[in-house]
Amino acid sequence: MVDWSAAASPTGGKDSIWWALLRRDGGTVRLAQRENPKTRHAATTALADILAGLAEEGARVLVGFDFPFGYPTGTAARLGMPGLPWRHMWQELADLLADEPDNKNNRIDVAEGLNERLYAEAFPFWGNVREESRPFLVRRGRRAHQPGELTEWRLCDRRAKTTSSVWQLAGAGSVGSQVLTGIPRVLQLRTDPRLATISHIWPFETGLKHDPKPQIIFAEVYPSLLEPEPEPDMVKDARQVRTIAAHFAALDEDGSLGALFDGDPALSATERTLVENEEAWILGA
Repeated sequence: MVDWSAAASPTGGKDSIWWALLRRDGGTVRLAQRENPKTRHAATTALADILAGLAEEGARVLVGFDFPFGYPTGTAARLGMPGLPWRHMWQELADLLADEPDNKNNRIDVAEGLNERLYAEAFPFWGNVREESRPFLVRRGRRAHQPGELTEWRLCDRRAKTTSSVWQLAGAGSVGSQVLTGIPRVLQLRTDPRLATISHIWPFETGLKHDPKPQIIFAEVYPSLLEPEPEPDMVKDARQVRTIAAHFAALDEDGSLGALFDGDPALSATERTLVENEEAWILGA
């Protein structure tokens, strides 16, 4: 389980990248590793190597990232992308984002450019953290979403209720910058030559169901659905990745993890299609 960060410089501790690996050996689940890499480059490199090693051992791995894997329905179409929305959106973000080994990145430029293409105004992304004002990205005070426009929330965000909007780039609880810097890194892992033939992204490549074929499943998770277990001298982020990993391991142990991949049973057929093609879903929501 991975707690992501969009920091613009190498950083550790609170509000930085943490990941935890839990392994089942026989009937015992144990914390095998927990790391706090200082950059996204270091995190991605380490995760790729670890996943490749686990795959060689024949292990099956659920890899959770704590940011949205998709945007509200219609985003890709409004950007003029044909075909499968999620795939084109992921590739577009990977092509646009420049994320250096020292965490310097152009996510604010990417967001502003997308705003200009989407509505030719400072909407729907907001949260300019740069000192200069920008014509297509405001610091705060973005106008409200209107009927017929891209929505503020994805379907799963409405279910989870406490999540943040994918359009919010900065401020308390924001997740938009993590999406812009995170999706290209998950795509990098998914297309790593060592992992490409044995991994799938849920629910885009699997549908809303448990897929027993791939050794590695990448999924969107939301650690804040659970209260992190107390650990002395550990920051909340570190406790969260261990807690959510232990939660899924326990569900796997009692045979109930697979059902979570079906998403919300109350979803209509139309909603399921939207989730599978563009919006994604939070595992366990």
